Amino acid sequence: MRKLSTRRRHPLAGFVVLLMGLVVAGGMYSAFAPKPATAEEASARDIEAGRQLFLIGCSSCHGKNAEGIQTKRDGNYGPTLVGVGAAAVDFQVGTGRMPLANSGPQAPRKDPEYTAEETRQVSAYIASLAPGPAIPADEYLDTDGVSAEGLAEGGEFFRTNCTACHNSVGAGGALPSGRYAPTLKGVDAKHIYEAMTTGPQQMPVFADTTITPEEKRNVIAYIKKIQSQPEYGGMAGGGHGPVVDGLFTWVIGIGGLVGFAIWIGAHGARVKK
Repeated sequence: MRKLSTRRRHPLAGFVVLLMGLVVAGGMYSAFAPKPATAEEASARDIEAGRQLFLIGCSSCHGKNAEGIQTKRDGNYGPTLVGVGAAAVDFQVGTGRMPLANSGPQAPRKDPEYTAEETRQVSAYIASLAPGPAIPADEYLDTDGVSAEGLAEGGEFFRTNCTACHNSVGAGGALPSGRYAPTLKGVDAKHIYEAMTTGPQQMPVFADTTITPEEKRNVIAYIKKIQSQPEYGGMAGGGHGPVVDGLFTWVIGIGGLVGFAIWIGAHGARVKK
């Protein structure tokens, strides 16, 4: 009995048990962890075509191998794109933010310089350099089938994590150092998803392992829902909140009353002594 007890207390027993626990935990995580949204793999022809487009239109800032170009003052003309994934390129190029027209605190949204096919090819080339977030599949962008429960869940997440910058109705807002949270009105569902996944500029990253693709779809459905609702109170003033509403009231409302009072005083009956 003593011999058997001694063997059970072998110095490596604890290590073996710990190792087995890690293996079991890793296997369970791989089996049940939320899967990231993936798109179809690009062909070698698309990758080569994207590389040619990149060398012509992007390499002057991001380097010939997308490694970025540093300045003499340790800044950079363009950051490295290795590992940003196809989603980041599709968002920046698809919304016209890249190529950058002028340097500034933030790249504004504008008409795209590349066609949809060219954007897909450049995205494929960058995705071939290193793993990164993929362009989401269409099943995660279709919000027509989202239930009322899904809308409520998406609204809860949006109000908790997004309204501080994007406003309660997604109208956007000002941020420090000349930056701003852009409006979400009229933004394609794919680009909203990609922004959450890649975190462009000052926006935080909400990876698919943190917020599942289904939950992102709920958030997009909520954004589209509140933007499609009518303005029951009349003129919304842009939906920018109480500060803008108060300014509108003082300038237009009170200013109009003061102007009307002045007009009455100037055109009213005068009593002569």
